[in-house]
Formats: sequence, structure tokens, C-alpha cells
Amino acid sequence: MRNMRWVVILLCFLAIAINYIDRANMAVAAPAIQKALDIGPAQMGLILSGFFWTYALMQMPFGWFVDRIGARIALPLAVGWWSLFTALTAAATSVSAMFGCRLLLGIGEAGAYPSCAKLVSQWFKPAQRALATSIFDSGSRVGSALSIPLVALIINALGWEASFIITGVVGFVWVLGWFLIYRNSSRGDLTGESDTAAPQRPVAARKIPWLSLFRHRTLWGMMLGFFCLNFVIYFFITWFPSYLVQTRGFSLKSLGTLGMIPALMAIPSGWLGGLVSDALYRRGWSLTKARKTCMVGGMLLSSVITLCAFTTNIYLMLALFGIAYGSLSFAGASIWSLPADVAPTPDHVASIGGIQNFASNCAGIVITTFTGLMVSLTHGSFTIPLCVAGGFCVLGAFSYLVIVKKIEPLPVDDDANAPARSPAHSPV
Repeated sequence: MRNMRWVVILLCFLAIAINYIDRANMAVAAPAIQKALDIGPAQMGLILSGFFWTYALMQMPFGWFVDRIGARIALPLAVGWWSLFTALTAAATSVSAMFGCRLLLGIGEAGAYPSCAKLVSQWFKPAQRALATSIFDSGSRVGSALSIPLVALIINALGWEASFIITGVVGFVWVLGWFLIYRNSSRGDLTGESDTAAPQRPVAARKIPWLSLFRHRTLWGMMLGFFCLNFVIYFFITWFPSYLVQTRGFSLKSLGTLGMIPALMAIPSGWLGGLVSDALYRRGWSLTKARKTCMVGGMLLSSVITLCAFTTNIYLMLALFGIAYGSLSFAGASIWSLPADVAPTPDHVASIGGIQNFASNCAGIVITTFTGLMVSLTHGSFTIPLCVAGGFCVLGAFSYLVIVKKIEPLPVDDDANAPARSPAHSPV
């Protein structure tokens, strides 16, 4: 059963990969959909933003829900829901119908990351969490990378409607696999500790109100920092294919080959971020220094995305995009370790994950609509969105460096007498 934790992370990785294929297929299909429905970039920006409204709004309630019923049920429920509405998008023949499908898609996808963060907190100790997190989080880059050639191939062969049906079916296959493979384990097996050692790890003695989490400056810093990171990440997931086709003259074929380069560079960068963060912690660095070094460094380096707007060399542009995406992924491994690192009790891990992901996905709404508006106003130019993205990278680095305080369990303000909890809190 000790190996089950790595099986769980593999299943989480696959869930996140499917999650991103299902949300990114709209971006790849956007040129075909615009032609089929005869709509402009502003309307396409509205459709692309639809997913983010419900995805962001449902993060906090879904995080609370995961903490209440457990990730074992919440995750497959989420995958099944979003897979259904991915497939139903194929039947949409108007802007309003497609926007509605994207709204419903976002509700289900909101459960993915809080569930995975919860599972990592249950199955891994702090010295392994960043690596485990980087593995499941890399599913987003794999999904984004695969969505470009796979969806482009399906569209070329069968039409844009088939791309949504096929990717939706893949999600239902995952749900079946989850229930066949996933097994619960004893407390000791979850973290690799003995059964007697695990119960000795202290936890908070009483319930902590959910709203009390917002009293802490660290949580607000996590929200702002993640907003900044996802502002840039979602450019790659939404407008990047359109940018390559409309501004750089890429064909669907080149989009499915050269267009994959940034996402492919981001995959090992995320794993490296997890390895470095955990290695620094094991070598005696404080958890604060280990996590912040990776988060701040990654956010600062990702600001090179602005330079992409000022080069005419296609390969240099792709390299800069790759460095930016890779640096964000490097930082992301530590960012998604934070919910387990700072949660005051095990029952708040998914809730904190949902809170920070709510803020981060508000960025999805902003970047999709803002980019669509700027492209329309500037007659096809992406210069302003790319410059603004670089600025948000610097702001994100500042947030993690200055606003986020010491990375440790948030203090229980209303219960000073409650026993302190170790960062390596016991699983539930």
C-alpha cells in the first residue's frame, strides 16, 4: 500500500491533464468556431471567459465540499460533471449556447485542484509535497500541450464538434478507472510513517471557522500572487493558439508542432521546481526560504514574456514563451504546496486551496476579456496584453516575497490554548 500514494498522484496527474485538455480545446478550436458561427474576437473572448466565471466562483464552495466529503468522492464527481458538459459543447450552435456550456464546464472543473491538494496533504509529508504537487500540476502543461496537436488533428479529420465529444468521453473513462484503482489506506501508510507514530502528531483541538482564514495576511498574499501567476498562465491556455495563427501566421500543422514548445518546456520545469523546493527544505533551509526562493525566482524570470511582443524571430519568440511558461511552472509546484503547508488543520487544506484558486481564476476572466478587447481595439495586436502580463509577473513575485509571511500553519486566533500543529499534519 505504500506505493499507492504514487498511484494516487498518477491518477491526479491524469485528471488534471484531462481537465486542461477539456478547457483548452476551446482555444484550439476557436478559429474554426469563429468561422462556423461567424463571430468576432470580442465574442470569442466572451465565450472563452465563460468557463472562468463559474470555475472561479465555485472554488471556495468546492474546497469546503472536498474537506467535508473527502477527495475520494469529490474528484471523480468533478471529472464526470465537466466531461459531460465538454461533450455537450458539440451541440452548441450559438454564442449563448456555447457560453452556457462553458459556464457549466467551469462548475465541475472547480473541484480538480482542491481535491488534488487535499490528496497530497493526506498521502505525503512536507519534504515530499512539492515534488508530488509538481507531478499532478504538470498535468496542466501536458494537457495544454496535447490539446494543441490532438484537437487540431481531430478538427482537421472530423470537425470541431468531434473534438469536444472525444475529449469528453476520455473523462468518463478516467472516472471508471478511478473507482477500479483507488484504495484507501491506513493512517501510517498514507505518509510512510508507522501506525503508532502518525497518531502522535499534534493537530488543532477544535473547529476553526472557515471565514476566520481571511484574517491572515499570508492568505491574501497567496491569493494575489496566484492571481498574477494565472493571469499569464491563462494566456497560454486561451489566446496563445489564436496569437500564433492570427499574428504569427501559423497553420494548424505548425500549431500542432512548434506551438507545443512552450508547454513541453514547462513540464520538466514544474518537476524541477518541486525537486528544488523539497531538496532545499531537506538540506536545512526553512520551509519559508525553500518555498519563497522558488516562487519569487520563478515569477521574476517569467516576466520575459513581455519580450515576445518585440521580436520578429519565430524561434526566439517560442524560446521566450517557453522560458516564461517554464518559470511559472517552476513556481507553481511550491504555490500548490502552500495549502497543506499553512492550513491550521487537515480539515482546511482543500478550503485554502479553493480560496487561493478562486483568486487565481479571477485572472482567467480578466485575461480572456482584456485580451479580446485589446486585440479588437488595436486591430489584431497582442503587444499590450503581453506587456501587462510581464508586469503581473513582477507583482506576483512581490506578493510572495513581501505579503506572504512565514510559511507555517496559520495561527488559531480564537483558540490560543489549542495545541500547536506541525506542518506535517496527520492525514484524515
